[in-house]
Amino acid sequence: MSEHRRKPPQPQGGGRAAARRGQSDPTSGRRAAPRGATGSPSDSYGSRSYGSDSQGSGGEERPYGSRADARRAAQRNTGGRRRAPDNGNHGPGGPAGPGRGRGRASSAPGKKRLIDYPRANRFGWRRWVPSWKLVSGLCITFFGSLVALVGVSYAMVTIPNENDAAKSQNNVYYWSNGDQMVATGAGANRQNVTIDQIPEAMQDAVISAENKSFYSDSGVDPMGIARALVNMARGGETQGGSTITQQFVKNTYLSQDQTVSRKFKEMFISIKVGTKLTKQQILQGYLNTSYFGRGAYGIQAAAQTYYGVDAKDLTPSQCAVLASLLKGATYYDPAGNPDIDPAATKEANYKRSHERWAWILEEMHKDQHLTDAQYQQATKKYPLPQGRKATKGMTGQISYLADTAKKYVLAHSNVTEAQFDKGGFQIYTTFQKDKVNALTAAVQKVQKARLDPKNRDKDKYVQFGAASVVPNDGAIVALYGGAGYENNHFTNNADTSGVPVGSTWKPFVLAAAMEYGTYKTDGVGVSPLSKYNGNDNLKVQRPDGTYYLNKDNSIFRQRNESDHAWGYISLRKAMEQSINTPFVQLGVDVGMTKVREVAQASGILPDSMSQDLNPSFAIGTSTPSAIRMADAYATFAASGRHTDPYSVTAVKLDGQPLSGFSKPKVTTAMPSNVANNVTDTLENVIQNGTGTNAKALGRTAAGKTGTTDSNKSAWFVGYTRQLATSVAMFRENPKDAELLSMNGTAGVESIHGGDIPTSVWTEYMQAALKNTNDLGFPDATKIGEVADESGAPSPTPTISITPSETPSETPSATPSETVTSPSPSATETCQFAWNCSTDGGDTGSTSGTTSSPTATETTSEGNTRGNANGGGNLFGGSSG
Repeated sequence: MSEHRRKPPQPQGGGRAAARRGQSDPTSGRRAAPRGATGSPSDSYGSRSYGSDSQGSGGEERPYGSRADARRAAQRNTGGRRRAPDNGNHGPGGPAGPGRGRGRASSAPGKKRLIDYPRANRFGWRRWVPSWKLVSGLCITFFGSLVALVGVSYAMVTIPNENDAAKSQNNVYYWSNGDQMVATGAGANRQNVTIDQIPEAMQDAVISAENKSFYSDSGVDPMGIARALVNMARGGETQGGSTITQQFVKNTYLSQDQTVSRKFKEMFISIKVGTKLTKQQILQGYLNTSYFGRGAYGIQAAAQTYYGVDAKDLTPSQCAVLASLLKGATYYDPAGNPDIDPAATKEANYKRSHERWAWILEEMHKDQHLTDAQYQQATKKYPLPQGRKATKGMTGQISYLADTAKKYVLAHSNVTEAQFDKGGFQIYTTFQKDKVNALTAAVQKVQKARLDPKNRDKDKYVQFGAASVVPNDGAIVALYGGAGYENNHFTNNADTSGVPVGSTWKPFVLAAAMEYGTYKTDGVGVSPLSKYNGNDNLKVQRPDGTYYLNKDNSIFRQRNESDHAWGYISLRKAMEQSINTPFVQLGVDVGMTKVREVAQASGILPDSMSQDLNPSFAIGTSTPSAIRMADAYATFAASGRHTDPYSVTAVKLDGQPLSGFSKPKVTTAMPSNVANNVTDTLENVIQNGTGTNAKALGRTAAGKTGTTDSNKSAWFVGYTRQLATSVAMFRENPKDAELLSMNGTAGVESIHGGDIPTSVWTEYMQAALKNTNDLGFPDATKIGEVADESGAPSPTPTISITPSETPSETPSATPSETVTSPSPSATETCQFAWNCSTDGGDTGSTSGTTSSPTATETTSEGNTRGNANGGGNLFGGSSG
C-alpha cells in the first residue's frame, strides 16, 4: 500500500494549518482552506466543516459548537449579514465555494465609519434608527450653517438710499413703424424733501394708518410676513401687510415682485435698516419714495399734483387724503382711474377715498395725534383734490394712445402701475401716425362745420369717441379719445363704457337668428327674408303666447321712432330702415341668451352688456367701447373670424423683452356664411338705408347706424375688408358724467347715427384707405329658411334684394313691402317647451307674465327723421 493510502484522513476543516489561520484571525467566523491546499480531492470542491471532531479522527476541536453559532459570530465580527465582497483569490481550483470564499473575503479587519448609518451593531429595523449622536450632530450642523448664512447675508446687504429711487427713467412709446411717439416718465415728478419739510400731520397719518407700532417695533413684522406669504400662495397681494420700514426697503431697494425670495431679502435688509437708521430717517425715506398715483412719487410731488402746494403747507385733512392713496392709488384717487380698471370709476373711488379719509382722521384722534379741536376742524369738509393735469408730451391724442397702451401692458404682464410709472420701459404699439392724424382731422372738421358751442347751448359738452381696427388681425391702428388732457378731458372716449350703442346692436340679433334659428324653427337658421311686423306700438309676445307687461300689469308695447305703418316686412328691410319692432320680437324668438353669446364671441366684453335680458336688449341697451364695437364688426368683415383687439406688439424693460405680448389668436365666432350674410345686409344699409351718407366713401362698404333713448347718443359702425371703424357721438354733463339729450344739437331737432357720426366715419375712411384697392366682400349664399312671424300674410310677397328706388329720409306713404295684418294672437300657444318660460328676454319670471323695469324712456329712430314720438318704452333701448 502506498504512502498516500497509509496517510491518515485529514480533517475537512483544513487541518492544523487552517486551525492556526483561524486562531491568528479572530475576526473570521469561518475556517476554510483554499481550494487544492491539501491535495485532497475534497479540497477541490470547497467543502466546509463547522462541527466538532466528529468529522474525522485527525481533526482538531472547533471553537464553535454549531453552524448557527458560526453564523452569529461571523455577523458580529463583520458588522451584519452582508456578504463580504469576492476578492477573486480562489486558488487553482476555481471560484471559492460557499465556505472557503466567504471565509477568505471576511478575513480583513472591519473599519470604523465616520457616520455609522445604517448602524453596524444593530439588526433588523434597529439598524435604520439613527443614534442620538447622529441626530444631535446633524442638528448642530444645520443650525450652525443657518446662523452662518444669516450672518453672511446680514453682512452683505446694504442700506438703501432714497436718492437712488429718485433716478427714475422715461417710458418711451413707439409708432407701429418704430418711430418714437413720445417719451414720458416720473423723473420730472419726483423731489425729495427732508423730514422737517414734511408736516407732522402727514407723518402721523401714515403711522396711524399703516404701522401704529412704528416707533417701538424692530422694523420687521414676522406675522405680517407670514400673512403675506400665505396671501401670495393664494394668489393675493396687499401693500399694507408690512411695516413702514419694510415698505421703505421695498420702494427703494427691491423690485415689487410678490415672491418668497423677495420677502426674505426684504426682511434681512429691514433688520439692518432698523439698526443703522433712525426712525425719522426711515419715515423720511418712506414718504419720499412712496407712490401716490398720477405719476407722483414722494410726498412733495403728491402735494403739488393733488393740491398744488408744497408738502410743508398741507393741512391735516389733506394729509389724510394723501395717506389714503398709499392703500392703492388706482382705487383711492377720487378723480377715478377707469382706464386702468373699470372698477375704479370716479364715483366708486370718491366713496372709497372719503371713507378712508374719515377713518384715518379718526385713528389719528384715537392715537392722540389730533386734539379734539383739530379733529373737528379736519373733518368739517372733505378736501377734494384738484383734477388731473397733462404731463410733458401727453397732449392731443398722444395722451389717449399712451393711456391705451399702458392699460394693455398692465393687463398682459405682472408689471404694476407703480413699477410702470417708475420708467425704463420701451412700448411698441400698433398705432399708425397717419391714421391717427386722419381720424383726429375728421372729427375736428365735422365739429367745426356742424357745432357752434359758443352760440348754441345744445352744442356744448358734445363729445366723440372713435376707434379703427384691422379685420383678421385685431391691431388698433387709430383712435380718438377726446379733446386731450391739456383741455382737462382725461377720459378716453375710445375705450370707455357707458354710452349705449343703439341699433348698431341689431346685426348681432340677425346673426344669432341665422345661426341658431328661433323656437319655431327647431334650430334651423332663419333667412333675412323672413317677415316680421314692423308697425309701431307693437305688443311683444313671449314664446308661450303671453305678452310682456309693464309694472302696472298693462301690456308693454315696443315703439319705433315714428308711427308709420310698415306692416310685415323682411328682416333685411327692417335693418335697412332701422325699425325696432321686428328685431325686438326676433330677439325674443331667438332667445336673448343666444344674442348675447354671438355678441361675446364677436368681441363684446360681458361686463359691458346689459345684464337685463329684456326685449330692449335686442336694440342696444348695452354699452361697449368704441374699440370693442369696431373689433366686433371686424368679425363680420373677416367672415366670422375674430381676434381680440390689441395695441402693443412688444415691451422691453431696460432693453430686455418682456413676455406676454404675442399677437392674439384668431378664433371662429360664427359660420362664415352667417357673417357674409350680415355683411350683405349691412351693405344694403349704406346703399339704400339709414347709412346712405357713407356712400360718399366711393367703395364697397357695410355698416349700421344707431341712436338711443332721448337722443343721448348716436353711432355709426362700418367696415371694408381692410378696416373696421366705429364712431360714437354723445353729450355728457362734465360734473357728474350723466348723458344729456342731443335734441337740438347742431341746430336740428335730433341727431341720428346716419348724420354726424356717419360723416366723421366717411371723412376718416377716405383718408385711411387712400391709394388702397377696393377688395369688396365675399359673396353671401342663401342661408336658413324663411320663418315669418305668426300673422304674416301668405303667400309671402317676392322680395327685391336690392331695391331699385332711391331711398329718402322719410318712407313713402305706401312702402313696397308693407302688408297690414292683425297683431299676433294673445292666445297663441308655445310650440316647444324648451324655450317657453325663461328664454327670450324674460325679466326673471318663469311664468307667462312679468313686471318690466321702471325705466320710462323710449327708443328713438327708424328711417323717419323729424317724426319722433317718444314715450312708452319701459325697457329703454335704442334704434338706429
